[in-house]
Amino acid sequence: MSGIRGIRQALGLVVWLGVSFIAAGIGAIASVNAGAFYMQLARPEWAPPASVFGPVWTLLYALMGIAAWLVWRTHGFRAARTALTLFLVQLAVNALWSWLFFGWHLGALAFADILLLWMLVAGTLISFWRVRPLAGALLIPYLSWVSFAAALNYSVWQLNPQWLGQ
Repeated sequence: MSGIRGIRQALGLVVWLGVSFIAAGIGAIASVNAGAFYMQLARPEWAPPASVFGPVWTLLYALMGIAAWLVWRTHGFRAARTALTLFLVQLAVNALWSWLFFGWHLGALAFADILLLWMLVAGTLISFWRVRPLAGALLIPYLSWVSFAAALNYSVWQLNPQWLGQ
């Protein structure tokens, strides 16, 4: 039985990582020209270079997938429905941000989206922590990055009304 359980757990990890990276891919489609667009924008002095975002987000999506897997592994989807549903909703809101900012150049809506994302990530972190503290802890870097990204989104939007609307 442990062999079948091990296979189920490994497949679960692959699925949760897959779900996380599918969301990343949806956002990446909107971000195909993000580097060139980002370089045209006025940015605050503390803004990182465009080359930083890809590696950071790759690590964060991997941590998100592992965290979701740990929650699923502990109780299954039904028992952890609220926590895992919050996780899935925040992934969708996360993917939407790239479309709002890079795809459609809607700075105000992107900022509203990232504020909603921050609340959803905080809620997911708390929900995950209650199920499995390690899963919640794995989301701390994500919440920290989204906090930084929200400040950057606001600053870039304010510095570029011609590109990102009023």
